[in-house]
Amino acid sequence: MAEEDGMLVSPDKYLEAGVHIGTKVRTGDMKRFVFKKRKDGIYIIDLKMIDKRLGLAFNLLKNYKPEEITIVATRTYSGNAALKAKELVGFDVVTKRFHPGTFTNINSQSFREPKIIVVCDPKGEREALREAGMMNIPAIGLVDTDNTTEFVDFIIPINNKGRKSLGIFFWLLTREMMVKNGTIKDYSEFKYPLSYFEKLEFEEEGE
Repeated sequence: MAEEDGMLVSPDKYLEAGVHIGTKVRTGDMKRFVFKKRKDGIYIIDLKMIDKRLGLAFNLLKNYKPEEITIVATRTYSGNAALKAKELVGFDVVTKRFHPGTFTNINSQSFREPKIIVVCDPKGEREALREAGMMNIPAIGLVDTDNTTEFVDFIIPINNKGRKSLGIFFWLLTREMMVKNGTIKDYSEFKYPLSYFEKLEFEEEGE
């Protein structure tokens, strides 16, 4: 069930969230996902490609129970939104720091055995990708224009640094999984606003 033009959300929502805004660096791995380079040097990611890859990734993740999915989200914006998704759906989430051995050392306090992982920052969370590769755990990556894709099995080209961009990713992921799990019947029953996934916890506490 798509919202507009066969897309998961309207193009305007994607554009407002800045999912397409890359960086001033474009790696060879990401060339095929880039739509154009702006005059200010920022590479723009193809919006239709973002939506298509999101849809494919969500369909893949629907084959797993939420507790079988580990989301590695060590940055503030990704970790904040991932914890909101965990609360609503039940994902396993690693925030702040990925401890070496989390997927490979059975004696580690942080040890877990996911069936699949989602990595929000392929550069900063490279150890998670490396260990997943060693253990034959499939890895989905939120990949910006300046990232390489080593150890990433499925690429979602997207702005992986912006709060709104990460917010809409987890908003969509949560919505899709709640429909799949039968928590809600369709999109009309999904009552959580996008702002819920964008707002940082310390902001909520200060209100």
